[in-house]
Amino acid sequence: MNFAAIPSPTQSVWDLFGFPIRAYALCIIAGMVAATLLTEYRLRKRGVAPWVSLDVVVWAVPFGIVGARIYHLITSPEAYFGAGGDPVRAFYIWEGGLGIWGAVAGGAVGAWIGCRQIGLPLSVFADALAPGLPLAQAIGRLGNWFNNELYGKVTTLPWGLEVHEMDSANPGHATMIDGEPVTKPDLYHPTFAYELIWNLGVAGLVWLLDRKFKFGRGRAFALYVMAYTAGRVWIEMLRVDEANTFFGVRINVFVSIVIFLLATAYFVVVKGPRGYVVPADAPDTAPEPAAESDVSQVDVEDTAKSAAAKQPAGYQLVSEERFEEYQRTGVLPPAEVPAEPAEPVAVVAAGDDEKKS
Repeated sequence: MNFAAIPSPTQSVWDLFGFPIRAYALCIIAGMVAATLLTEYRLRKRGVAPWVSLDVVVWAVPFGIVGARIYHLITSPEAYFGAGGDPVRAFYIWEGGLGIWGAVAGGAVGAWIGCRQIGLPLSVFADALAPGLPLAQAIGRLGNWFNNELYGKVTTLPWGLEVHEMDSANPGHATMIDGEPVTKPDLYHPTFAYELIWNLGVAGLVWLLDRKFKFGRGRAFALYVMAYTAGRVWIEMLRVDEANTFFGVRINVFVSIVIFLLATAYFVVVKGPRGYVVPADAPDTAPEPAAESDVSQVDVEDTAKSAAAKQPAGYQLVSEERFEEYQRTGVLPPAEVPAEPAEPVAVVAAGDDEKKS
């Protein structure tokens, strides 16, 4: 007996007052929440108002889920539309089967719609999302563990995965490996866990490099794509779940290579500093701060509360130097107005200028 083997859950659905609670769905939702919170934090650092991220997420998430399912159905259609397939099961997303590139493509369309509605450059949102997306993917991979799916070939490694349920009706469950029936005593490569760990590394890599080099114009997102696809190629080649192949190689391997090359080309060719934003109606020239004697602490608190409640009708891109100038003089996006301003004079000065205009 291998005491280091990774066990698989024997249950992935719980009944709560007649309503099924599925582990796969919970993991996907948890990943979305984590990515949204991290993206929100990064957007505020770039000058975006509080919780504008939700205005984009409500578009990106449903489009991403639809895109992810469509990609899965295109690349693995046999279980749904082939001989003996069940087309109705194409809607059973709780059983697994969400393709990441469909999710990225569909989510990008939804994010573009959301960003246009609030006047936020898509590149700013994409760069803010870059480390949050692999974090969401990592958490979502736990759902595959609950579903006993997306494992790899038989292995004798100490961290081999025990598989408890194998269902030929579920495309995520393999019943044949190299032409031989699967036997339960065998252990398998936990490819879902490999990708989980890899994605956490990608999130950390993007976070650290973006912090150091301050990527702009979507380059942080391109870095995520490059790092993720580099890992997806070798992980994909270990998997044994049913998938279409081209010259004996899984299609997703070719897709990952092509996307890696495109992302690399974009990262190398496109240049530009990190994008910061201020409200679209912000003055072109930041106002001069007023004298300290002209304001009171009550005025400062009132101005801060008023600014925090204001939602810009749109945003304009500015350089980091101009953004810092706006911060010093008080022309700030609501998210950047502190509760107890370190420079109260500047905050009130901005408020006075707005009243005069």
